[in-house]
Amino acid sequence: MNVLKFGGSSVANAETIESVIEIINQQSQDQRLYVVVSALGGVTDLLLQAGAEASANDENYRNTLLEIEKRHLETVKTLIPVLSQSAIISKVKAKLNSLESLCEGVFLLSELSVKTAAVIASFGEILSSYIIYEAAKIRGLDIILKDSRELIIKTNNTKVTIDYNETNQRIKQFADNNTHKISIFPGFIAKTQEDEPTTLGRGGSDFTAAILAAAINAKELQIWTDVSGMYTANPKLVKQAKPVYHISYQEAMELSHFGAKVIYPPTIHPVLEKNIPIVIKNTFKPLDQGTLITRNVTDRKKPVTGISHIDSIAIISLEGSGMVGIPGFSKRLFEALFLENINVILITQASSEHSICLAVEAVEAEKAKSTLDVAFEFEISKHKLDPVKIENNVAIVALVGDNMYHHQGLSGKMFSTLGKNNVNIRAIAQGASEKNISVVIEEKDIKKALNTLHEQFFEVKTKQLNLFITGVGNVGSKLLEQLQQQDKYLKDKLRLKIRVAGVSNSRKMAFNENGIDLNIWQKALTNGEKADAVSFFTKAKEMNLRNSIFVDNTANPDIAKIYKHYLAESMAVVTCNKIACADEYPNYEELQDLSRKFNAPFLYETNVGAGLPIIDTLNNLVASGDNIHKIQAVLSGSLNFVFNKYTKGVTFHDIVKKAQEEGYTEPDPKIDLSGVDVARKILILARESGQVMELSNIEKEAFLPSESLETKNVEDFFISLTKNEKHFEEILEEANKKDCRLKYVAQYENGKAKVGLQHIPINHPFYNLEGSDNIVLFYTDRYPKQPLIVKGAGAGADVTASGIFADIIRVGKSK
Repeated sequence: MNVLKFGGSSVANAETIESVIEIINQQSQDQRLYVVVSALGGVTDLLLQAGAEASANDENYRNTLLEIEKRHLETVKTLIPVLSQSAIISKVKAKLNSLESLCEGVFLLSELSVKTAAVIASFGEILSSYIIYEAAKIRGLDIILKDSRELIIKTNNTKVTIDYNETNQRIKQFADNNTHKISIFPGFIAKTQEDEPTTLGRGGSDFTAAILAAAINAKELQIWTDVSGMYTANPKLVKQAKPVYHISYQEAMELSHFGAKVIYPPTIHPVLEKNIPIVIKNTFKPLDQGTLITRNVTDRKKPVTGISHIDSIAIISLEGSGMVGIPGFSKRLFEALFLENINVILITQASSEHSICLAVEAVEAEKAKSTLDVAFEFEISKHKLDPVKIENNVAIVALVGDNMYHHQGLSGKMFSTLGKNNVNIRAIAQGASEKNISVVIEEKDIKKALNTLHEQFFEVKTKQLNLFITGVGNVGSKLLEQLQQQDKYLKDKLRLKIRVAGVSNSRKMAFNENGIDLNIWQKALTNGEKADAVSFFTKAKEMNLRNSIFVDNTANPDIAKIYKHYLAESMAVVTCNKIACADEYPNYEELQDLSRKFNAPFLYETNVGAGLPIIDTLNNLVASGDNIHKIQAVLSGSLNFVFNKYTKGVTFHDIVKKAQEEGYTEPDPKIDLSGVDVARKILILARESGQVMELSNIEKEAFLPSESLETKNVEDFFISLTKNEKHFEEILEEANKKDCRLKYVAQYENGKAKVGLQHIPINHPFYNLEGSDNIVLFYTDRYPKQPLIVKGAGAGADVTASGIFADIIRVGKSK
């Protein structure tokens, strides 16, 4: 004989009840069944709401009762043929009238006793079991309805404690006299030894089924719900979660205690003693395998079986020297809580015995505090103990698995994975059995913690990166294009899943936790909200996604100022914006310190050479112990383009305009031509070499006339270039006379740096530098005479975007 339990989602309405009846019918063909049903989905909440409203003299309880009546009558009218409805509707209405009378009494007295609340709550299961019984009987099933209150006896009205001797005797007596193939029982409800109505607590229908299964030595207990078994994590929070097909009783108990909602924790105890298998099945996908729960599992190799959590808890902390070495202290603490029926979920104590903290349900936190303040009133008054502290808005996340026993490094992997994503651990608890590692974290971090841990312990080495991109002009749009183009390659070859969770330009910003469709990102941005840098950061922080990366494709100083806030939230920063790294040295150093402190990569390879690995090469030299003596470089692709193309018969104005149109310059070309951009680049290289230097320390040799340097906007700047064409012709003519080429060169040597236009002779490495290419010469201990050379395209939206892309991939590999 099997025992089947159907939860509220399985009997939510007439359509789902039809599925339940079909499952029962099929299984009853070759065996007898006991079937336990919950109230129609959501009805128990409505019943409790009606009771609470009535006790508060809120006449809205009548509307709540009307909603309950409507739900049940609609179910009857859909399930039962018209000719058979009258008697059934009459009986349902009679029960609903009793419920109304009960609530009216509560309303008049403005009082809701524990006993009355239990009676009100019981109507859900009483009504659903009756309706399902009648529907099944009309369809020809051999079925009997039995009131569970006549079988299951509780020892008291507060905690769920069963009088198993009396209960088992009654169930056996019923079984001996029952000849029907199917017996249906309302779950959740029971009676006390004093013959008063009571309940088995929320989720108690599972418990009803387990009690019946144990009493009749059932072959199997089946829990039918709306998911296909127990999952590696909550599938509503972790999309990559997958069913676990076979787990042990111990694992199931750990997972159910730590928030796995598909099974009620006390359910497992009665069947565990009888070694009765439990199967979790999906009512709406009955062919799915589901989860089998047995004593031993031998067919699984992974150390971790599942990740679960409990939210809405609080941490109670007790500290003080008065605890140290005092025998019986813990006994007093837990006894005080026990006497007030306060359940302790987690306990941790420092080995110094100076502090102890425990987790309780948030609704019991104030009660726990006042209880302990009274219990230790003397020690607190003598300042041997501090007053009890409450920390709210925390949650417990737990790794669970039988195979975790003696598996080295699991705790470290768990803690480092959370730490890398800025999930702060408030407390840690691990039993000696090593089947559960629990940590207390902030409640706001639950989703990020679950997804991060699931990615670490269950997913096939595929890491998800969440990008927040600001700046979608030339470079930004090319980056989005490259991300879309390389999506499959990244997943297949690099095991990286990159999605854009936020995007912004100077006017609008848009967000999507599940990723913005890169086919229509422009539309998403058009329909987005008003943008500003601070709001963009705030939204990214609130989304609290794992492996978050902020990408700055602008030259905006206001955005650069916010980098420190991203890094402090353990969000990586990737940028082609040179302003932050060329800012005052203390600000540059602060960003580096924040990056190290919060394990948040801060990458800016494109600050110097677009897609060229200049900073990476320099960092590798320094990290390997080499000393940098001198750096010579052409670092402006735009200036190199301009002077390579500037020849007789072409105006300087037209060449600069073309460089701007092709995306080689900043939106304001004066930034490039004034040398400020190159000065920032050599400053960054000097700092990366270990030099403490400011932008003002760099000697700048300007080649622009003062009129051009003093212009206030781009239009006036271009007008000034035309007016001063003679000036530029003279510069070109002087270089031609010396048979040299013009290159804007940056140099760092012996702690000093300078930038300026130079005449490059024919035998110099810079002479044949074409187009918008960049080149850097590193003279070091290891390369004293023949420098290490990095050369290649140093400007353009495509190459800059590819450099940013490369930094994003570096973050993915490091985080």
